[in-house]
Amino acid sequence: MPPIIQFEALAEDALLLRFGERIDIELNACVQAATECLRQHLPQVECVPAYASVLLRFDPQHWPGNNPHQQVQAAAAAALNENASTIAAAQELVIPVCYGSEYGPDLAGVAALCRLDTDTVIARHTAADYRVAMLGFAPGFPYLLGLDPQLAVPRRTDPRLRVPAGSVAIGGSQTGIYPEVLPGGWQLIGRTPLRLFDITANTPSLFSPGDRVRFQAIDEDQFRDLAATSPA
Repeated sequence: MPPIIQFEALAEDALLLRFGERIDIELNACVQAATECLRQHLPQVECVPAYASVLLRFDPQHWPGNNPHQQVQAAAAAALNENASTIAAAQELVIPVCYGSEYGPDLAGVAALCRLDTDTVIARHTAADYRVAMLGFAPGFPYLLGLDPQLAVPRRTDPRLRVPAGSVAIGGSQTGIYPEVLPGGWQLIGRTPLRLFDITANTPSLFSPGDRVRFQAIDEDQFRDLAATSPA
């Protein structure tokens, strides 16, 4: 049964479409499908998907009448009623990760919390299929759904002031990758040499919401080789 969508006015030029309140991969799939549908039918409206909602940004002056909120809502509802069942072809990305040691200083702690050995944590982390639920926190930071439930661990009680760029981390039931040097409290289990965000590129972010992601374990020599050939 499709979720009931609620519209909430956030500003004179913004509406929020709420699909639910939980972090759920099936609910997020509905969000991604709706976002694609809205982009096709309302190209003049900016759509920003999150876990269970879509932010609509628009220019009120381009909507004739006295109630642009109501008109955008009606247009969005009509588009979704017509077709909200398809998702645009997503990228499938394989992200190389060097796990443990200096690249993943919290790996042993995560293994202890999960009552597993580090090799099993790595095996479970690389075995999963992930979906980019949304980008947030910092430009290019992907929130990934699909983590093995046995690997879910709480965030650190002492967040770091500087997390290295490319750090792969677990926070609760999610995995994410820090695109730049940032503060953060997630558990760091590895690092990728890939650059996730380049503001000078035509497409600045490596990831887009809805993309499929898998992790591939590499060793330190492979990490250094890939880092040497990746764009600075």
